[in-house]
Amino acid sequence: MTQKNQLTTLPTPLIRSVVIGAVIGLTVIVTFLLQVHNPRPEWPEYWIVKPLLIVPIAGSAGGICFHLLRLLRHKGGLASVAGYALSLLIYLVGIWMGIVLGLDGTLWN
Repeated sequence: MTQKNQLTTLPTPLIRSVVIGAVIGLTVIVTFLLQVHNPRPEWPEYWIVKPLLIVPIAGSAGGICFHLLRLLRHKGGLASVAGYALSLLIYLVGIWMGIVLGLDGTLWN
């Protein structure tokens, strides 16, 4: 009797939701950061790294929540509408919190 190696992999829709959430978060924060041409001297030297890390992570978390609510969205009818609305609300609040945390001490003052 031989044993087969079974590698645990994440389902493709989860990975897709996480990547899409992170890319949207990265796009949003880059649009804010590209508007800063002369950062204030009191800001840390690498101030731009923190928001570029935190906001895509928050977007990824929003993508995970979107994926986890898929059962509610696939029920049809009012449950589907509620699932999409709840997913959007959770994602927007998560991105907003990521932006606040990422820009704390720099652009958010």
